[in-house]
This record gives sequence, structure tokens and C-alpha cells, in this order.
Amino acid sequence: MAKTRPTQQEAEAAVRVLIEWAGDDPGREGLLETPARVARAYKELFAGYEADPRDYLARTFEEVAGYDELVVLRDIRVVSFCEHHMLPFLGKAHIGYLPTDRVVGISKLARVVQGFARRLQIQEKLTAQIAGAIQEILKPRGVGVVIESEHSCMTMRGVNTPGSRLTTSTLLGVVRDDPRTRQEFLEFVREGRG
Repeated sequence: MAKTRPTQQEAEAAVRVLIEWAGDDPGREGLLETPARVARAYKELFAGYEADPRDYLARTFEEVAGYDELVVLRDIRVVSFCEHHMLPFLGKAHIGYLPTDRVVGISKLARVVQGFARRLQIQEKLTAQIAGAIQEILKPRGVGVVIESEHSCMTMRGVNTPGSRLTTSTLLGVVRDDPRTRQEFLEFVREGRG
């Protein structure tokens, strides 16, 4: 039997408990609306549970005039939450794929990133999910995904290392196996850092 999702009121009550646990009064003027605001913010921040990001890749274009080189979209904003601490990690994703006979609208690549990112997540899994979805739906000759982000669980607490960044990559097909294609993809990604 599937578990019923808590109501908005239950989510707000949980936020009130956390405010009290932190040592403040949820009845204080400045905090009266905070539980409702937090619940609404979390609904937006975790919207990735509402749909399957693979669906964004369903509409493709076959009229590519013989284009058979890498398609690379850099610097896609990543906003996700560490599943271990529920603190944000923020950064950029870079996606490349070598199409077979069709391409997808570039905004759809950004939507796939957002769809998987707006969940409780670890960056390694996020990287693999994005690459896997593109490979599964578009069936290109290869896919590359690189994500670079700063994790609040390290920069705001714990080891307290502001500015440290985690880089993860998933390379599939010719982007992994062909040294020339791999190098070309990684050069495109590096250019974005300059």
C-alpha cells in the first residue's frame, strides 16, 4: 500500500516543530508565516517528484541536414538538495551528445537537469540519471554529462570549506570510448570555465 503524502498543514506543523527545536517561537510575529512559506518553497524545490524528466525528451527533430557532430549545452544551473543533510548544492551542468538521426530542443536538456535535480539527491546519482535518460530516450552515439557544484553541507557546516567544489562525470558510448570525441567534449566543458 502506497504511503499517503502529508498535507500542507502537516508540513507546516513540522516546520513549526523545527522552529521550536531550534530555540525560537513560531508564534513570534516574524515567524508566523514562515511554516507556510517553507512548505511552499519545498514544494517548488522538490518539484522533480511530480513528473518523469525523461518525458521532456519525447519530442525530437529529425530534420538536422546531416548534422553529425557533438551538441553541447554548458552552464545549466543546478539547484539540488543533498539527501544526507537536506542542504542545497548549487552549480552547473554541462551536457553533450553525439546524435544519430535526431536532436532535441536545447531547453529540454535544461529541463531534464532540473527535473532530476529537484529531488533529494547525491550529485553522483544526479549525473548518472541525466546521462542515462538522454541515452535511453534519444539513443545517440554517445553522451557526456559533467556537473560541478558547491555543497552547503561542506561549506556551511561540518568541515566548513567554502569554495570547494565537487565535479562528477558520466560518459557513455563514443564520448567515453573514442578518445577524440571524449577530448572534444571535455574541451567544450573546459571552455565554459574560462
